[in-house]
Amino acid sequence: MPYSASHRDATRAKIVETARMLFNQHGFQNVTIDQVMQEAGLTRGGFYNHFRNKEALFSEAVSSFLMGRGAEWREDAGVDISNLKPEMAQQMIDAYLSSAHLGDIEGQCPMIALPSDVARADPETQEAFQRLLTAMVWLLETAMPDDEADKRQNALAAAALCVGGMVLARTLPNSELTEEVRSAAHYAASQLVCA
Repeated sequence: MPYSASHRDATRAKIVETARMLFNQHGFQNVTIDQVMQEAGLTRGGFYNHFRNKEALFSEAVSSFLMGRGAEWREDAGVDISNLKPEMAQQMIDAYLSSAHLGDIEGQCPMIALPSDVARADPETQEAFQRLLTAMVWLLETAMPDDEADKRQNALAAAALCVGGMVLARTLPNSELTEEVRSAAHYAASQLVCA
């Protein structure tokens, strides 16, 4: 008897979320289809019922963050995208540049965990990554006060500080410099959205 559409969707979502966490931990090149399927508790043969190849899975894993783990993260931070207020831009920056986010390797935003992998990925994955950045910039820009003259520029710069600060902090050994980089990025991004 064939599986129902809801079972198929749930299985696909499980594969995507498992892959997203493994890619965050180990990078695209160091994760195999076998590892993903084993970690998901499924057989390798089932993979091809959902994806044509590992690259297609990578694209979906990056794309899934926005409305999956990213939505949970925004909710925890008190950011309501249906009712953005100026203080939410600061809440977004506080949560994004937090020690908790830095330490949550499996749950990290793909813009922190996977930029080098995405730079070498196929166009679909790069477009998924771009959608994440576009969503972050939109959120920051929309939440900023209406009288802010350079909202777009400030939102772009704040997003670059958030992502870049966390990428640098993630690459450093756990040291004073790690905290200094994260803290400096937080300060500068905050100045841009609360100017």
